[in-house]
Amino acid sequence: MIDINESVMRILLALVVAGPLLGAATALLPAPPGLRGRSPAQAVLRHGVTVTGVILVAAVALALGFDHDHPSKMQATTDISWIPALDVRIHLGIDGISLPLLVLTALLAFLCALYSYFKPPSGPSPKAFVALLLLLETGTLATFAVLDLVLFFLAFETVLIPMYFLIARWGGEDRTRAAWKFILFTLLGSVVMLLGLLLIGIKAGTFDMVALATDNGRSLTTSVQVIAVLAIGVGLAVKTPMWPLHSWLPDAHTAAPTVGSVLLAGVLLKMGTYGFVRILLPVAPDGFRTFAPYLAAFAVVGIVYGSLACLALAKQGAKGDLKRLIAYSSVGHMGFVLLGIATMTPTGVNGALFANIAHGLITGLLFFLVGALKDRTGTTDLDTLCLPSPDHRPAPSGTAAPTASLAGAALYARAPRLGGLLAFGAVASLGLPGLAGFWGEMLALFGSFSPAAGLSRPAFLTYMAIGAFGTLLTAAYMLIVVRRVCMGAVPQQTPTTLADVHGYEFAAWTPLVTLTVLAGLWPRALLGLTDPAVQQLLAGGTR
Repeated sequence: MIDINESVMRILLALVVAGPLLGAATALLPAPPGLRGRSPAQAVLRHGVTVTGVILVAAVALALGFDHDHPSKMQATTDISWIPALDVRIHLGIDGISLPLLVLTALLAFLCALYSYFKPPSGPSPKAFVALLLLLETGTLATFAVLDLVLFFLAFETVLIPMYFLIARWGGEDRTRAAWKFILFTLLGSVVMLLGLLLIGIKAGTFDMVALATDNGRSLTTSVQVIAVLAIGVGLAVKTPMWPLHSWLPDAHTAAPTVGSVLLAGVLLKMGTYGFVRILLPVAPDGFRTFAPYLAAFAVVGIVYGSLACLALAKQGAKGDLKRLIAYSSVGHMGFVLLGIATMTPTGVNGALFANIAHGLITGLLFFLVGALKDRTGTTDLDTLCLPSPDHRPAPSGTAAPTASLAGAALYARAPRLGGLLAFGAVASLGLPGLAGFWGEMLALFGSFSPAAGLSRPAFLTYMAIGAFGTLLTAAYMLIVVRRVCMGAVPQQTPTTLADVHGYEFAAWTPLVTLTVLAGLWPRALLGLTDPAVQQLLAGGTR
């Protein structure tokens, strides 16, 4: 920890939240100030890398200056009156719960900007692309930093428009329908969520999230809490996404450009689960306790449903899309996050927060890899990418050998580093011990073994058993994907080489691989931040 005084920390947090918005505005100028390139497109893409790089440095400085001895304390706080008539304030701050998500968002945004600089997206103006990317970063960073319910809603909604256009203008096949489905689902959920947030603010007499968490629901009747949790929970569940409100996600991921999929999986899905932890658990605990068993039930259905959908897509001849498969895997992984939150225990909630970060790292890496695979082969269709079935026999003597497309050879033989990274991402996603994906799911299951007082232990033991079965299904479909895409001999008369990992890809992916390993080997680095904050949040707020 570096000793940075509170005023500098405030400035750093303000820069992290507002910097990308200023960068988005300057990206639309005739020429981004101070930057030159061989072309205007290259200059604006370099501008995106510069702005996201500065924000990442500021986020890392925040993490280094953070008081790790008191992670439950709100730090780098700013509290300024904004709309006095409604007592809405520009209230910013970070604690051990929000800091990891803030750094993850800044990291993924920078890696996406770096990747886009070397691999520009095909589509309309790069200026608009960079501006939307930075606007999306502003909304996500603000969501994790604001401490006012009205500001939280505004930040929560800010991400919708840039993500819609990233899908609709730079996406792939069927992008318009996928973009509309994304915006309609999330907007409808947000309208209901706004009603719940207003209900809490009006009944409690404040929109301040710190004051509400400290009050711990004492100023809200049980009926108000139940209504508020139902309304806010629906909006958060759509963004998470929770089964059965998930159907927008596979289409959005399949159609989105590579960086859009990385940010959607790595950051946007975390906004919903963060809202459950930051708002509903401390502000309306009695209402949340009423719905916790149902939330856990939907969570484990999502775990099994997502895994079965992935198994169906992974089967040979199923016309499965690798990008769509990873999207469905997110439904299952986020199910573990919701299960941990539903236990209302420190163990379960810590597991949920850990699984959030792990999913952002691992699934972000997987979408980068699938995007690179599509760039090289022109497809993400599993039947096109994979070898013929194991029953394939060589052509009889004297006849021509069967031909195979460039996309039809085993990845290990043609691009060993790319194949190795894909296998690494797959085993990390299935929860291999020693990698980041293991700890969050394990802690969520442990939390289910002994849920909070007032929750049915037999019901949560059942959920734990179903969730554990889901981990087996996850291992099954991920290993099938590795076997089909990466392993096997190269067919005769098929080119045996494929462009392996490029330098810019190595730069973009290495941090994700490194952090996945470090978080798996040293989970205390993350749990040491989240656990004190979670303990205090569940006990009655944060200071």
